[in-house]
Amino acid sequence: QVQLVESGGGLVQSGMSLVLSCTASGAASDIDVRHWHRQAPGRQREWLASVRRAGDTDYADSVKGRFIISKDHTQTTTYLQMNALKPSDTAVYYCSANTRAGVAWGQGTQVTVSS
Repeated sequence: QVQLVESGGGLVQSGMSLVLSCTASGAASDIDVRHWHRQAPGRQREWLASVRRAGDTDYADSVKGRFIISKDHTQTTTYLQMNALKPSDTAVYYCSANTRAGVAWGQGTQVTVSS
């Protein structure tokens, strides 16, 4: 069973950058695809980006060109590099992972972007 823990959230000013981390424990070697999502107040959860075991990536149009998803060579930690942040990026950010046992989710980390 995989457990995910996000970190790196916080309060930043508009235009700045932030890197989120998602650390996997348990059966991390079972992870096929890793994702980042976010949920702003009053809105549905939004998928942002995915990275597969082989390293290929996909991005939502809303963040393409500004956010970069990556993972370390140990397959333990997934990152989300967020650049040129806007107040509209304010949300709780979640990571998830597709595993043999199903989809695992982290508890989320708050990102607040001030204008």
